[in-house]
Amino acid sequence: MSKIATDQLSREAIVYIRQSTQTQVLHNHESRRRQYGLADRARNLGWSEPIVIDDDLGRSGHSYTRFEHSSKEITLLHYQHG
Repeated sequence: MSKIATDQLSREAIVYIRQSTQTQVLHNHESRRRQYGLADRARNLGWSEPIVIDDDLGRSGHSYTRFEHSSKEITLLHYQHG
């Protein structure tokens, strides 16, 4: 029996991939592989197609533009499906 309810699976699964600097992007392959692996984990748990946000890779903290936008989308989805 799954601990994940059907109503939970009807919601979006979102994986945010984050490495702050170009150096991290170039050298921390294992960390990035594991972060992308979270999307595979979500699929294995029953989500059909998780949303992967990786637009901010290699950008410092002051430029999380995609994350900020996605956070607002997530908040709206939460209140719509409340």
